[in-house]
Amino acid sequence: MGDIYRLGIISDTHLLELSTATELAAQLLGGPFDKVDAILHAGDMIIADLESCFDGIPVYSVQGNMDPARPNLPLRRIVKVQGYQIGLIHGWGPSSAAPQNVLTEFETDNLDLLVFGHTHTPFHAYVGRTLLFNPGSAMDHRGNADSCSVGLVEIDQTICAKHIPFEIRPYS
Repeated sequence: MGDIYRLGIISDTHLLELSTATELAAQLLGGPFDKVDAILHAGDMIIADLESCFDGIPVYSVQGNMDPARPNLPLRRIVKVQGYQIGLIHGWGPSSAAPQNVLTEFETDNLDLLVFGHTHTPFHAYVGRTLLFNPGSAMDHRGNADSCSVGLVEIDQTICAKHIPFEIRPYS
């Protein structure tokens, strides 16, 4: 493999206004998502225009339980990056059940990484060879999360995922 491929991971933004989406994207690109090659959004975007706020960086997203139905927004998807299979889904159920719920949805897909949202709570654990990763919520933390958060995944000869605390600053 060559250079490190970086994925910004976000979920549960629950945005209602384009101005908030624009500001969120600007702060992410100027901070934790600086130099990312693509962005994965694990659902509950609410405002579809968020996808266009990332300055041409590819955004792969899925529909969350709060998103309005859109014909081009799948409930689940697989993205291939650097030879790795990455599953993306919003998820459902309580925090304790969500990891197993999403894993079951992709049980025949031989994933390397499975990104999900819904719980607003960061999660990072291996189940067999698959890394399950929930970035938490960039806008509304819950459960045992001390703050809002996003994720950064770096892919080279391995997959390395980490949570990054994130609080949107007041608009400039």
